[in-house]
Amino acid sequence: MLLFRSEETVEKWCATNSTPVRPVINMDQLWHLAVQWYENRITEDSRRPAPDEMVEIFSAIGLDNPFWNPTANQWGSKN
Repeated sequence: MLLFRSEETVEKWCATNSTPVRPVINMDQLWHLAVQWYENRITEDSRRPAPDEMVEIFSAIGLDNPFWNPTANQWGSKN
């Protein structure tokens, strides 16, 4: 994970490093993602969210781009 000050900075970094721009997540979304993703990590029955749960978590914080679909292979596309 790389942290940048703005989407403009992301675009400049990607251009300099010949890397396609991927969907960007802001700090507020990142915080909510972490809270939801790790909410049960200190319990005995801790587990990673299932793909359908991942979609719900991502959608609840505004990450509904196909890039965030855990069952899709979006790495090769510009989504």
